[in-house]
Amino acid sequence: MEDAVSQLLENREDISQYGIARFFTEYFNSVRQGTHILFREFSFIQATPHNRASFLRTFWRCFRAVGKNGDLLTAKEYHCLLQLLCPDFPMELTQKAARIVLMDDAMDCLMSFSDFVFAFQIQFYYSEFLDSVAAIYQDLLTGKNPNTVIVPTSSSGQHRSRLAPSECSPLDGVEASLFYHCLESLCDRSKYSCPPSALVKEVLSSVQRLTFYGFLMALAKHHGINRALGALPDKGDLLLDPPMDQELEKLLSQVSGLSISTPAGSSGDIANLPTRISPRISSPWKPLHHCQKVNIESDGSTDETESSEN
Repeated sequence: MEDAVSQLLENREDISQYGIARFFTEYFNSVRQGTHILFREFSFIQATPHNRASFLRTFWRCFRAVGKNGDLLTAKEYHCLLQLLCPDFPMELTQKAARIVLMDDAMDCLMSFSDFVFAFQIQFYYSEFLDSVAAIYQDLLTGKNPNTVIVPTSSSGQHRSRLAPSECSPLDGVEASLFYHCLESLCDRSKYSCPPSALVKEVLSSVQRLTFYGFLMALAKHHGINRALGALPDKGDLLLDPPMDQELEKLLSQVSGLSISTPAGSSGDIANLPTRISPRISSPWKPLHHCQKVNIESDGSTDETESSEN
C-alpha cells in the first residue's frame, strides 16, 4: 500500500501534465466543432469571426425546429432563444436584425425563422461594417461628401443606435453607384469583417437607387454572401441537418429499445404499449398563443412574415 502511494506521488507531475493535455485537446476540439461559444458571455462570442460564425451555426442547429414547425415569433421571442445560448446577448442587436425584416412595420410583428436567421446573420457578423455603412448613408442623404471612411474601434461593440428609414431618408434612398463607390473604399480600409466587395457591387449594380434597409435586406437574401460567410446553409437546405437528425434517430432508437420491467402480478397490458417513439419532437414554443403556421417549403422570403399578410 505504501509503495503504491509513493509511486502515485512520484507520478503526480505526469498525471498533472496528462490532465492539462486532455483539457487542451477537448477545448480545441470544441473550437473546431464550434461548440466552445455555448453559454459564454457576449464579449467572447463576438470577439473573432470564427466565434461569430460558430454562434450563428449553433443558433441555427439548436432552433431550426422553429422553422420546421412553421412557427412565427416576435423579436422578443427570438431574443429569448438567443439568450438561451448567450445570457447577456444585447436586445439592441436582435431589434436591428428584426428591423431588416420588418422595415417600416411594427417591431412586435411576427417573423418566420428563415427571415430572421438570415437577417440576424448579416447584422451580427458584419455589425461594425453596418455601423459604418449607416454613417455613410446618412452623409449621402444630407449631401455631405463621405470622403472620410469611418473605421469602427473596439468601442463599437456597444453598437450605436440606428435611425429608422422614415426618420432619415426619402423613400427613393440614395444613388446606388455613388453608394458603392463609398463602400468599396470602406471594404478596402476596414479592419473588421466586410462582405466581398465584388458581391456588394453585384447587389448595388442591379438598382439605380435604394434605401438603407433595402440594401441590408438584399445582403441578407444574397446566396453568394451567405456562402462566403459559411455559417448557414442555403435557404433550400435551412431546415435540413442530416448529422443532427442521425443523432436524434440514434437517441430515439436507444430509448425505444429499453426494456420496461413490470411487477409479477401485472395484467400484461404493458405489452400493448407502442414499441417506437414518434420521431416528431414537439417544439417548446408551440404553446405560444399567437404562433401561426406557414408553408415549410417557402423560400424564406419576407412573404412569410405577418407584416406581408396585413
